[in-house]
Amino acid sequence: MSGEVRLSRRRFLKYAATTAGALVIGIGTVQAAEQPVPLALLGDTWKQLGPYLRVAADGRIFIGVRDPDNGEGTATSLARIIADEMDADWQRVVVESLGLGVDDDNGQPTFTYGRQRSGDATSIPAAWADLRQAGALARWLMLQAAARRLGVPADQLRVASGMVTASDGRRVSYADLAATAAGIDAPATAPPLKQPDAYRLIGQPAGDVDARAVVTGTLAYTFDETIGEPLVVVLARCPYPGGSLDQADRQAASAIKGVRAVIDIAPDAGQVPGMAAQAPAVAVLAEDTWSALAGRAALKATWKPGATAEPSAATLEQQALDLFGNDDATPSTVRNDGDVTTARKKAARTLDATYVQPWMAHATAETPACIVRLDPDTSVTVIAATQSPRDVYAVVQRMTGMKPGQIDIRVPRGGGAFGRRLASDYVAEALAVALAKKPDDIRNRPVKLLWTRADDLAHDYYRPLAVHRISASLDRKKNLVGWHQRMASPSALVGHQVPDDRLWQSELVADALPAGVVPNYRSDWYPLASQLPRGDWRGSPNVTPTFASESFIDELAHALNANPLDFRLHLLGEPRQLAYGGRGGPIDTARLANVLKLAADKLDWSRWLRSENGLGIACAYVFGAYVAHAVEVAPTQDGIDIVRAVCVADVGRVVNPLGLEAQLQGATMDALSTALNLAITVRDGKVQQTGLRDYPLSPAQAMPNEVETVIVSSTAAPTGASVMGVPSAAPALANAVFRATAVRIRRLPLLRELARLR
Repeated sequence: MSGEVRLSRRRFLKYAATTAGALVIGIGTVQAAEQPVPLALLGDTWKQLGPYLRVAADGRIFIGVRDPDNGEGTATSLARIIADEMDADWQRVVVESLGLGVDDDNGQPTFTYGRQRSGDATSIPAAWADLRQAGALARWLMLQAAARRLGVPADQLRVASGMVTASDGRRVSYADLAATAAGIDAPATAPPLKQPDAYRLIGQPAGDVDARAVVTGTLAYTFDETIGEPLVVVLARCPYPGGSLDQADRQAASAIKGVRAVIDIAPDAGQVPGMAAQAPAVAVLAEDTWSALAGRAALKATWKPGATAEPSAATLEQQALDLFGNDDATPSTVRNDGDVTTARKKAARTLDATYVQPWMAHATAETPACIVRLDPDTSVTVIAATQSPRDVYAVVQRMTGMKPGQIDIRVPRGGGAFGRRLASDYVAEALAVALAKKPDDIRNRPVKLLWTRADDLAHDYYRPLAVHRISASLDRKKNLVGWHQRMASPSALVGHQVPDDRLWQSELVADALPAGVVPNYRSDWYPLASQLPRGDWRGSPNVTPTFASESFIDELAHALNANPLDFRLHLLGEPRQLAYGGRGGPIDTARLANVLKLAADKLDWSRWLRSENGLGIACAYVFGAYVAHAVEVAPTQDGIDIVRAVCVADVGRVVNPLGLEAQLQGATMDALSTALNLAITVRDGKVQQTGLRDYPLSPAQAMPNEVETVIVSSTAAPTGASVMGVPSAAPALANAVFRATAVRIRRLPLLRELARLR
């Protein structure tokens, strides 16, 4: 067992264990040491403690990243947490994406890498304790090895950038210590963690570890991956929710050169949405992509709608408004403080507003794709960009019946996710094709399923359409004393075995502001019926209600001739902690007020009243983070120009400021583009959008020149970053447009009079 091996993205630990003279460690200490890997696998010079880290004999430090990276910067941040705690030389670090870590425990899965999930702002918070422990263990072992080598007590040695130094100046590198460290038993208790003032990497900016590969085109996405000689597969899917196949010319498709088979597949009935194929389909298997697409076109498939046609957005909107006006309709009450009815009766003034938000697609840069190699009764290998490898495992295990040790799930970097890759329908489709009966000469060939942009838009798990009606009650001193928010939407939790009275949880957060700062507050949710697939969308369940509430707060301020910033700060009141039942609470009103003030200062909010342009501001509390946006727009003959956009975020301790800045900028741009241009529409029972021409992401010239970011320095526990820049961006834009419009309307009478006098 000698020689150096470059770790593949397939099995970090498996291949690490073929190199002698190195140290492999991970999260566990005592628990992992009680379950050693057999010496036949590791060799006499190994000590196995877990899957996260390997110090090679040549000084390179291989760090395995458990959570998928779909552009969130996960791989960089998680690796730097370990590298800082172990005092590694970052220039010597090689970051490897781990596939799913699963072992077989008498036929039951044991997930060896802990949680493996990304895109929902949980990677950093979940990693903060256990990954630092992995790094601290590595540092401890290196110190023990150095103490033996140098004859100096470990507590008299110092460590920096992969070197251990004694007080007399003698130095020894991690590379030279790796073999010795590998033979040292793990401590009975976890080694102490660094104090924050000793951090050298955490809090310092770092570029994405995959950046060079991304921009040079050398990074392998699922579309680029291969196993053996896979057949390319494309599907013709039923466009009608609940519909079925009418007819398809399979013979014409089979006649296309390169087409090897045409196979019908059907969704598995009774499965949770996202865990099975979404629609009936006809699969075309071919030697290359061109032949597969030509074969699909030759099918000329036609489809029959289901028994119930999918309603248009206008129909759903009207249904929502009818529910709001129907006293006999029974909503799910999300939160109810005080008495909004009495507050309205006693109010000196009341205001009402209605907001409508359309269906939204994810439109990720990389459309879904999946590769499957199936060796019947032996093993199955799946390659797919995903946000939840465990869900992929569940689909594979259910469909193949194989044991954990027979299932290999590889997770390459994904080209965007935004919640779309939390669903595993594309994996289920690829497996269905792999399992289907095929001609003998292609029976055991791997399959590579590809989605086109039209497939992606027509068969997404959409952000649900939503209709809001908000009523506010004000007393004689212009204080907001009552707030009744009604929302109607098709819940994204339908079909997920969630009780009917909790279906609102995908759409609302019970304790989201202004809950807790208005004495009489009520939030009601009404279900709308839809067959369109629904799912998580960047910032769910915060993004949809935040748009309505933050927009309405500006309308209230305008009605009272109040500064929207001052109105918000008055509403937040004195610094205090507000109870919050969602993830990340409680809410610190001082931190939220701080990001509001910083955003306003950055945009020079003092111009708010006199500016020819419209200035808008909004804030949000999202999964423990505090975020505010301030936006300036200039009215034009054709609409508006976004002149400036500012984003301020307090996410606690920041692991990688450069990565956080990129996430905030990208999320802000995404939110602004969505607010300006995008909507999924339904006509004649099916989605109409087929490409970026009719789902037009904003071009660069429509966006501000830059998103100016301010990151608040904090010692609080870190939160995630991937969705934080979304919820408050769109309402800040809407408020800026509202202000610009209000200014123009007020000035029209004066302009008309001046024109008459001339």
